[in-house]
Amino acid sequence: MAAPIRTLCCSVLRHSSKQFSTTSWARAGEQWRKDNGLARSGSEYGPLTDLPDWSFADGRPAPLMKGQMKRKQEREALARRIVMLSSEVDKGIEAWEEKQEEAKRAEEHKKSLLLKPKGKLLMKKKSKS
Repeated sequence: MAAPIRTLCCSVLRHSSKQFSTTSWARAGEQWRKDNGLARSGSEYGPLTDLPDWSFADGRPAPLMKGQMKRKQEREALARRIVMLSSEVDKGIEAWEEKQEEAKRAEEHKKSLLLKPKGKLLMKKKSKS
């Protein structure tokens, strides 16, 4: 029974003058939002997503909902990771600078161990300086 109906629907769509779109309507405007520096969808972040829906009459804030708590924990974990990676980069830069200084000191030490000019060469060198 299902096969003849499917065949019928396909033949009707094939001979229809109107176009049939199979693209997802849920992605509507996604590229525009990305181009303008916004979230991929309208519900990823922002005041409608992050702020509480209600508060108590005496002004106390409402308890966080599951989604808000999850997003908060994800952001805290991301912030911790950023701080950790930043400190690793700083340590790497310091180690590289120390290595450069050590190489420079080793080069100067090598130069100090070379033979010094004697006699006439020493006098020529002093007169040029």
